[in-house]
This record gives sequence, C-alpha cells and structure tokens, in this order.
Amino acid sequence: MSYGVSAALQTAVFQALSNDLTLQGLVGDAIYDAAPTGLVSALYISLGPEDVTDASDKTGYGAYHEFSVSVVADTAGFLLAKEAAVAISDILVDADFALSRGKLVFLTFLSARARHAQDSDVRRIDLRFRARVQDAY
Repeated sequence: MSYGVSAALQTAVFQALSNDLTLQGLVGDAIYDAAPTGLVSALYISLGPEDVTDASDKTGYGAYHEFSVSVVADTAGFLLAKEAAVAISDILVDADFALSRGKLVFLTFLSARARHAQDSDVRRIDLRFRARVQDAY
C-alpha cells in the first residue's frame, strides 16, 4: 500500500472545485480544506475526512481513497446547498485531472447525506467519493 498520493489527490480535488465557474458562482471563494472558524459565508464547501485502503497489485502500489466534501449553508431550505452539491458531483464524478504524484485511475460518487446540523438552522450535505490511485514512485 502507498499513502503517497494522498496530498496530490487532495490538492487536485481542491483545485478542481476552486477553479469551477459554476461552483464559484454559488459559493465564491468559500472553499476550504478544513472547516473554517470565525465568520464564514452563508454557504461554503469544506473538504472532509478521508479513509484509505490498499489497492496494490502486481503492477504496483495503489490505494482507494474514500473522502468527503461537505456543503454547509445557513440559508432557509436545502435548495442552495443542493445546487452546490450537484455542482461538486458534476466536477468530481469521472474526473480526469492530473496529479503531482501518481495517477488518478477513477473517481466516483458513493453517497450523500443531507441534514440539519444539531439544534440549529444550519443545513449540511456530506458527499462521499471514492478515488482509485496508482503511485508512480
């Protein structure tokens, strides 16, 4: 197994989300690789937890990366949050972006969970994706 592609994958995902004009139109530059603190916009995106398992085979090292991207909104209703979630899914599913280390074999959607944050009017959608990568080192 290799965890060597993890930073390259996170960077590529962050850049793909940050550079998409549709998503920019919805959230501006409110895309974070960690949940923000202090004052934040009414709608933002945060990269979340990641679980990695071995996918090495006779051709070399590889891994499955299951990671979350969260949409957080304090707007009435889920509509704006869902529009952002759809944009994220459109950007990432079957993505074909280059990595600074290794190779992205595939990236697919696994699940989504939409809910109210506990005891507040905040809405949150957690999207879960799976990426298969090969390490080129």
